[in-house]
Amino acid sequence: MQKIVEFLAASPVQYLATVGTDGKAKCRPFMFLMEVDGKLWFGTNNKKAVFAEMQANPTVEVCTSTPDFRWIRISGNATFEDNRAVKEACMNIPMLKEQYQTADNPIFEVFYLADGQAVIADMTGAEPTVVNL
Repeated sequence: MQKIVEFLAASPVQYLATVGTDGKAKCRPFMFLMEVDGKLWFGTNNKKAVFAEMQANPTVEVCTSTPDFRWIRISGNATFEDNRAVKEACMNIPMLKEQYQTADNPIFEVFYLADGQAVIADMTGAEPTVVNL
């Protein structure tokens, strides 16, 4: 798990892919928030299309890469949880504090990826690192 967290922290913009409500693939920039109790946490606004997409089909994939052509792909099920401790910790992230003001903001949702897998790979042909979530 530590390798995954370090990789995501070093690549501040990830891309989240979902199945749109129209049945077509959707991908957009996203941001890893934190790891708590072995879970990778992300957040969103429940008024956005991405929230509706994950409610309809929680299967998602997160991907990012480094300038030296290493990448990580994390697949799993977006599992929404009204986790007060995670939301409070998110208020230490300036961009989220500015956007949501408080952990009690009713549009602020947090989710973690469950029942998935992370794969870290590169262009060298070396065996990828695989971690089950």
